[in-house]
Amino acid sequence: MAGRINDEDVKAVRDAVPIDAVVSEYLQLRNAGGGNLKGLCPFHDEKSPSFQVSPSKGLFHCFGCQEGGDTLTFVMKVDHLTFSEAVERLAAKAGITLRYEEGGYNPSHQRGERIRLVEAHKAAAQFYVDQLESPEAEIGRKFLAERGFDQAAAAHFGVGYSPAGWDHLTRFLRGKGFTDKELTLSGLSQEGRRGPIDRFRGRLMWPIRDIGGEVVGFGARKLRDDDNGPKYLNTPETPIYKKSQVLYGIDLAKKEIAKSSRAVVVEGYTDVMACHLAGITTAIATCGTAFGGEHIKILRRLLMDNGSARVIFTFDGDAAGQKAALRAFEDDQKFAAETYIAIAPDNMDPCELRLAKGDEAVADLVEPRTPLFEFALRQIVARYDLETPAGRAAALDEAAPVVARIKNTGAQHEVAVQLAGMLGILDTQFVVKRVAQLARWARERGSKGPAPTQQRRPSPAYENQASPGFSGPALTLRSPAHRTERELLKLALQRPELVSPAFDAYGTDEFTAPPYAAVRQAIEEAGGAETGVQDEQAYIARVREAAPDDAVRAMVTELAVEAILRRTVDEMYAGIQLVQVRLRAVDRRVRDIQGTLTRLGAGGDPQQLASVQNELWILQQYGQALRERGAGAL
Repeated sequence: MAGRINDEDVKAVRDAVPIDAVVSEYLQLRNAGGGNLKGLCPFHDEKSPSFQVSPSKGLFHCFGCQEGGDTLTFVMKVDHLTFSEAVERLAAKAGITLRYEEGGYNPSHQRGERIRLVEAHKAAAQFYVDQLESPEAEIGRKFLAERGFDQAAAAHFGVGYSPAGWDHLTRFLRGKGFTDKELTLSGLSQEGRRGPIDRFRGRLMWPIRDIGGEVVGFGARKLRDDDNGPKYLNTPETPIYKKSQVLYGIDLAKKEIAKSSRAVVVEGYTDVMACHLAGITTAIATCGTAFGGEHIKILRRLLMDNGSARVIFTFDGDAAGQKAALRAFEDDQKFAAETYIAIAPDNMDPCELRLAKGDEAVADLVEPRTPLFEFALRQIVARYDLETPAGRAAALDEAAPVVARIKNTGAQHEVAVQLAGMLGILDTQFVVKRVAQLARWARERGSKGPAPTQQRRPSPAYENQASPGFSGPALTLRSPAHRTERELLKLALQRPELVSPAFDAYGTDEFTAPPYAAVRQAIEEAGGAETGVQDEQAYIARVREAAPDDAVRAMVTELAVEAILRRTVDEMYAGIQLVQVRLRAVDRRVRDIQGTLTRLGAGGDPQQLASVQNELWILQQYGQALRERGAGAL
């Protein structure tokens, strides 16, 4: 068993390392009054700071989750260390040599596991740095130089080189007293045919440090064509390295992130280097994984989620970069900070941009311009044909739930208005209400799951239409459009002689409620309303058979037996329903074309503009005729 640490040494460690200095390595602290400091608790998620530190007392306490204690307790909890490991870590920071009650000075094999693994990585990092000066590492030095990194830059970031032999590092660390088990557990070595061998061989090495500055892993870049491994090889998951919980460069960037309330997220190690050397010292990167929730927790504690906080993501403009940006947007609402995206000209990454255009170009790149939500929405909208009503509707179906996730209602409203503009929908209030309703559904459902935003795959009879399990506002007779469409369908099923043959010329897109559009489609496939004039019973049976599923079949039955709203049902009443449904469809199409004209603008193709303007004029004339002549204009 390891010896017990001398009590006087424990007290010396507590006194030597101020608690606010230790806590500040993990989160941003601000004045809380009365000599105390406050910040966002690292032990539970919170939006406003309830975590307080008393430097004069050497204590911390969270009024949200009730965690508390002294400096050692904080280090134990935040890094999951034993008491001895926490003392040893802080002692190393303070330069205090510890004494152990049982067995004098602590022999190396008795040190805590985490401390031992960190020490192995520290020794490995120095070994790799030293090897970068070797003749063999010329290829690595050339790689750095070609990307604009000199010897000083490599030293600043601790970049090194792993020799191409099988076990250079393994033998070096054995000589330092580390066991084979420790080397394998650390991920620095791996099992070979005759014992442990180096995991990283013949590669350029970047040390990956945790937020406290300890080396916990490495990123290794392939240099030679005969290396059959991946381009980048990272440390595997170990007791001290979890790729979803580390950010490359966070140890160098944390103070400036906290000071400026700004973070720049890039995609690679060389991008971090390029940004820092260009003066963007808030740059960080993930390590072989997508930016996710655990990374956000680290940044939130530094940014403090104040109103001026900014997070800027830089991604390549190619498909992979766009996909990465959309993944980042999935977690966007976990930030209170505003999030932006920056894409360099010609799809260059920050490292390439610095080489091509200098430091100023990198600094200009990461100035916040395009909000991440706007980029994400434009990526969604670009997949659809906005020249057709069906395309705009489908784009709205996918984009509206995204906007509805924005928690700030004011921002949500603004983005909904912007979405309407992207889609060319002039009725912005329609889009705003749609988004607000989806947001309300999500709030009402709470822990029951997400709002019903995904449509089921339509069956053939629903071509370009949603199924009865449709996504969108509930079917309601309080809607004048829904009420009229329902009334016209009841007439088509119960009194087909009053609405045919005009009804049979109506398209499914003239029915705004997807269930009603599905019934209209079933009537068409059954031969149309005109076939029901001769034999009503057989006609209803054919319509039911044409229904694609039980839900539409039930709707057909319901409409066929439900009473028509007017006691006296005649041609005049039927004509009013026909005109109202057609007129609303014409008005919708007019708004669609006006949206197209808005998008085309003054610089559009003259021939296309003329064609669209001509269609608009014809529809406006038809709408006027319907208003003035009623059914006579059908």
